[in-house]
Amino acid sequence: MDMKELVNSLKELEGRIEEGGGKEKIEKQHKKGKLTARERLEILLDPGSFMEIDKFVKHRNTYFGLDKAELPADGVVTGIGKINGRPVAVFSQDFTVMGGSLGEMHAKKIMKVMDLALELGIPFIGINDSGGARIQEGVDSLFGYGEIFKRNTWASGVIPQISVIAGPCAGGATYSPAITDFVVMVDKKSHMFITGPQVIKAVTGEEIDFEGLGGAAVHNSKSGNAHFMVSNDEDAMKLVRMLLSYIPQNNMEEPPYIEGDYDLSMSEKIYEIVPTQPRKGYDVRDVIKQVVDEGSFLEVHASFAQSVVVGFARIAGRSVGIIANQPAVLAGALDIDSSDKAARFIRFLDAFNIPIVTFVDTPGYLPGVAQEHGGIIRHGAKLLFAYSEATVPKITVILRKAYGGAYIAMGSKHLGADFVAAWPSAEIAVMGPEGAANIIFRKQIEASENPEEARKKYIEEYKEKFANPYMAASRGYVDAVIDPAKTREWIAKALELGATKVEARPKKKHGNIPL
Repeated sequence: MDMKELVNSLKELEGRIEEGGGKEKIEKQHKKGKLTARERLEILLDPGSFMEIDKFVKHRNTYFGLDKAELPADGVVTGIGKINGRPVAVFSQDFTVMGGSLGEMHAKKIMKVMDLALELGIPFIGINDSGGARIQEGVDSLFGYGEIFKRNTWASGVIPQISVIAGPCAGGATYSPAITDFVVMVDKKSHMFITGPQVIKAVTGEEIDFEGLGGAAVHNSKSGNAHFMVSNDEDAMKLVRMLLSYIPQNNMEEPPYIEGDYDLSMSEKIYEIVPTQPRKGYDVRDVIKQVVDEGSFLEVHASFAQSVVVGFARIAGRSVGIIANQPAVLAGALDIDSSDKAARFIRFLDAFNIPIVTFVDTPGYLPGVAQEHGGIIRHGAKLLFAYSEATVPKITVILRKAYGGAYIAMGSKHLGADFVAAWPSAEIAVMGPEGAANIIFRKQIEASENPEEARKKYIEEYKEKFANPYMAASRGYVDAVIDPAKTREWIAKALELGATKVEARPKKKHGNIPL
């Protein structure tokens, strides 16, 4: 054969491999409203940038008829491409090839590209669409999962890791996404669970369908296992591209900075958003959107633990992470789930050199027997640990209520915040004026001729002394009391100053966060 014939033979072989499980199975995939493994990568990556690795890999199992089975690319497409000009490592499971099941060589392909991602210092993105372990390959499948989990763990905090769940993801397969930084699920098309509905019914008698057990809505709102929910594969790929625009390639780089001539002024509309009455609710997202660069706020975990809002944004072109109490939900109180949600996000931001901007308006930790028995002490301590551990620039703005332990926990000066500002409406105290007056002046109130009038008088007295930002400012716990309309400008200046921050910590292998 001459070279031209050899090349034609190569192209023919590549064509067969790229067709995956064949036209019939591809059509079946499309009828389900799902794209193929390669179609997803075409949307995810910059045009023409994909360099496929291990296209010609074959399984080597001979049991249960596999010796006669042709499994193109062994059911997974792996390689390196670019997103907005920046290299990323990817795998995309092919459900048209034996249900995207994971066997020895399938796993080794993923392991190789994970090792490359770590060596090159680039993000790692996995698109999951698999029936799970390839049972015919037995313990070799389990070997594969274990090696992947180990690499996910080694890569954690070194390179960003993003998982897209675009189809089924069950059993041991779910643990790899759980270790990664962000999980994106496609609504009505993807599912995650350890044991399926049939097993649950057999063991516990509970009846539930796939969607109710492990659908995108469940994991985004109840379990917190997923961070984003989208309506189709195209939107999932676009979301990953957007998410990476806020994040550096690895832990040794600074996050992307968009240069520009930014207007730091704010409208006095901000005065109307936050009521001065401490018990009145509002949506903290309205404050965030006034402060950050227009259209730049990308909320994370939007449907889970909603008494705290977290997400990425830009302020004067600089990438930041936002942590904010949400007075519209549980009055902004911290509970078990919101503590976990915020702590996990803070640790990601710190690992990848992204400054933390905190907006505070909280009455405290959520009271209740269920919270106490559920471990609010342990979970709340995660938030304290995460803020105290973080060495990135930490900037905090107290909007209104900041009471008790929750005041300390929400990025206070006492946990190492670099810059703390308060609005004139801020109330920084051990507890709210009503509760404090009832405790401090209980005897005087009981002894008075008109207890109700006396209570009002003592509440006002407490408010005058403590329910304002000036007592904390007089102690240096608040660096500045600012006009709300100056918030964007104040944070932008703090971010500019914080760009050169260096903070040394005691040498240790790692801390022991209260998991």
